[in-house]
Amino acid sequence: MVQVDVFTDRALTGNSLAVFLDGRGLSTDQMQDLAREMNLSETTFVLPGDAAAEKERGVRVRIFTVQEELPFAGHPTLGTAFVLRGQTGAPEVRLDLNVGTVPVRFTDAAGQPVFGEMTQKDPKFGAIHNVGDIARLTNLGVADFDDSAPIQTVSTGMPFTMVALRSLEAVRKLRLNLDAAAEYLARSGGKFFYFVCRETVDPKARLHARMIFYNGDDPATGSAAGCCAAWMVAHAVAASDEQVLIEQGLEMYRPSCIFVRATKESNRQGNYVVNVRVGGNCVEVLRGKVTLAVQ
Repeated sequence: MVQVDVFTDRALTGNSLAVFLDGRGLSTDQMQDLAREMNLSETTFVLPGDAAAEKERGVRVRIFTVQEELPFAGHPTLGTAFVLRGQTGAPEVRLDLNVGTVPVRFTDAAGQPVFGEMTQKDPKFGAIHNVGDIARLTNLGVADFDDSAPIQTVSTGMPFTMVALRSLEAVRKLRLNLDAAAEYLARSGGKFFYFVCRETVDPKARLHARMIFYNGDDPATGSAAGCCAAWMVAHAVAASDEQVLIEQGLEMYRPSCIFVRATKESNRQGNYVVNVRVGGNCVEVLRGKVTLAVQ
């Protein structure tokens, strides 16, 4: 097992991930139990296969939170690809996830840590939400929400509902009613909320973000950041193909740097967004061996 910190170039920051290098022989229940044992946002299990299958679809990987298996998640994809790349030095690692094949490309620059960038599924834009309905799920007032861009559900493999707030103060004082939020999201087609604001701590960042879920604050949410990239380009928060920085995790002292970009194209039916890319760095923190007693 390898543990890495993702979306950072400094150990003990970013979002931690446990990667089990060979999950063959483990049942789904055992994988879920091990994810609970790790008690991180996510844990991944690599399932090596035959060379032909891996060449066609990529290396099979399953992703678990402490409560469930996910079809896709961003920091587990990037972190697992970093670990696998360390074994081969390949410029690209393709992962076969439950959502399909996701490629991660790596860039080496002299004197800089390696940078990895995944290409997520083309976005699907869902419902636009009423600000009053969302405000009732929080401790915030309607005036705390930024009405310059819509509250909208977007998916690049996992549906997140993008919510823009007016200030860092609003983001920091945010309290989400998790039970009411889960019920609302189940009805409206989202999985989690992704709260952002244009006021940032790092002047180089375009957005400051928080994602609160059943495991608490998430230090970095790569799947949500991909949805956010599509949402930004669709609503002119970022230009087409402009790489921008999203900062996340500062409220929990795990600062993360997530670099995103997406492409806006046009046809006779109108504008659409494609080529969503999410990238960052990764640092190995520890290696260990897990021993399970035979039942």
